[in-house]
Amino acid sequence: MRRGKEGQEVLFHGIIKGRWPGWSHNQLERAKQMDGIINVKKEAGMTSHDVVFKLRKILGTKKIGHGGTLDPDVVGVLPIAVGKATRMVEFMQDEGKVYEGEITLGFSTTTEDASGEVVERTPVEAPLDAAEVDRMIAQMVGEIEQVPPMYSAVKVNGRKLYEYARAGQEVERPERQVTIYQFERTSPISYEGELARFTFRVKCSKGTYIRTLSVDLGEKLGYAAHMSQLTRTSAAGLQLEDALTLEEIAEKVEAGQLDFLHPLEIGTGDLVKVFLTQEEATEVRFGRFIELDQTEQELAAFEGDTLLAILEKRDNLYKPRKVFS
Repeated sequence: MRRGKEGQEVLFHGIIKGRWPGWSHNQLERAKQMDGIINVKKEAGMTSHDVVFKLRKILGTKKIGHGGTLDPDVVGVLPIAVGKATRMVEFMQDEGKVYEGEITLGFSTTTEDASGEVVERTPVEAPLDAAEVDRMIAQMVGEIEQVPPMYSAVKVNGRKLYEYARAGQEVERPERQVTIYQFERTSPISYEGELARFTFRVKCSKGTYIRTLSVDLGEKLGYAAHMSQLTRTSAAGLQLEDALTLEEIAEKVEAGQLDFLHPLEIGTGDLVKVFLTQEEATEVRFGRFIELDQTEQELAAFEGDTLLAILEKRDNLYKPRKVFS
């Protein structure tokens, strides 16, 4: 049995060649260097971990992580990092996200979405004042406090909240601060029986529960409410119209096409980009502080077209938080 680097190369090619026997030498070389970010269109009924599990099988690699959890019923953009790009996951999760969904006024549920059991009914017996609805929505833009829903993965005393909820227990939940950058109604208010519905678009920080945002808006309007539909249309700089389903990714892999892998630079999303001089880049590689004429707390530092590091502000200087090359 061959050992060392040469032996690892033979073993790798043997595994990959056995998995995709029709691949050329160049395709095998690209697979060996499978690093990048995938824009996955998560479908309803799957957890984010389900997607990671299935992709590990499709791609034949374990080094995969996701850039922001989506509830099983939510569809849309799920950024996936592969290989070296997994070092970008924490920054991808920090990025602002954009959602489009629907709020239903008239009853609330245990889960704050359409999957839960009805908790309270407050019939909508007269048309709502659209201007008042928009005024209440506008009041929720900015930094707000949220109490996480009982059906969530937030941990309290070492247990996830949904574990308490499934056991019929309710525990005190700590408030958390989130930021709503944009929140707007995107449809007329429609009526059906004793219910009122309208669609919305929201851009928010990580950790925001859109279910809770919907319930809190209903409370402001004087009605029990829940989020009746949700799609994530953007995350980590990736857009829904460019996303691929797992089935589409599997077909591309089978055909030897790895063009669905985006460079890790795309994971910098909304971070301000700075381009370093050769001297500055050398200092960053050695983990040293550098002086830049910037005010942002975090920066994506490039050397030419290549992402070199994520920098964080320390007093008047910037320190490398993570170096990539």
